[in-house]
Amino acid sequence: MAATVDELTIEYSEDDQILVKELDKKILTKGAWATLIYRYQDWDAKKEEFAKEKYTIRRYQKRNGEYMQKSKFNISSADQAKAIIEALQDWVSETK
Repeated sequence: MAATVDELTIEYSEDDQILVKELDKKILTKGAWATLIYRYQDWDAKKEEFAKEKYTIRRYQKRNGEYMQKSKFNISSADQAKAIIEALQDWVSETK
């Protein structure tokens, strides 16, 4: 695992083939508990290309100097991401 929040990644490869390609990440919170949101693509072996972009929110806990993933929420499509954004914007605007 990673010793710092900046080192955290979801990129994953096997036999020199990237299976999960991290496109971007945003650090939402730092500290003993860190929250990050990633933009990524999975490798589609049948089509031999990367699939559509997806998004995932990951929570990590730092223990013994290393961050360990504790939970995740996958956002499977741009439509689902837009629905989440809309709901959050509605709620946040209500609290102003």
